[in-house]
Amino acid sequence: FDFKPKGHLELGEGLDIIRQRRLSHVSGHRSYYLCGAGALLQHALVTFTLQKLLSKGFLPMTVPDLLRGAVFEGCGVQPSATPSQVYTIDPARFEDLCLAGTSEVGIAGYFMDHAVQLQDLPVRVVCSSTCYRTETDTGREPWGLYRVHQFTKVEMFGVTAAERGTESEELLDEFLGLQKEIFSELGLHYR
Repeated sequence: FDFKPKGHLELGEGLDIIRQRRLSHVSGHRSYYLCGAGALLQHALVTFTLQKLLSKGFLPMTVPDLLRGAVFEGCGVQPSATPSQVYTIDPARFEDLCLAGTSEVGIAGYFMDHAVQLQDLPVRVVCSSTCYRTETDTGREPWGLYRVHQFTKVEMFGVTAAERGTESEELLDEFLGLQKEIFSELGLHYR
């Protein structure tokens, strides 16, 4: 470049579409507002991705934001770990409920007591959800809209058979190919 490139936060603040500074009195540390074109951009990216995956045969799903600890544990997440990246709801009022950090946990919870016929596999699910994470302190200040407490994400989830032993890897390769396709169509660089 023949100029000094700006990062997403500096660009967003200059365009008045992102606000991350001066929010401690509203929502504390590591949060943000998306305004005007910033909010529309988020909705457009979610819609674009959902439409792309629906055209590929994905089942759309919405999931609960609050889930029981056993569902997290089934996904390899320990909500009671110290420190934990999981927000736990006041146990005096709501026993064993936590805020989901990813829709993966909610989708896995759906399938943990839901029978799927072998001939219906693989199942491909797409979910857009709000994700809540405590984001542990890394010892340095994260920059921009990274390592924030709440964000929106579109996620692919698959349920496969294990008849040949390669089904899961094949579906993961398919998902990776779809991610590359989405980034390429958006004109974004990725690795």
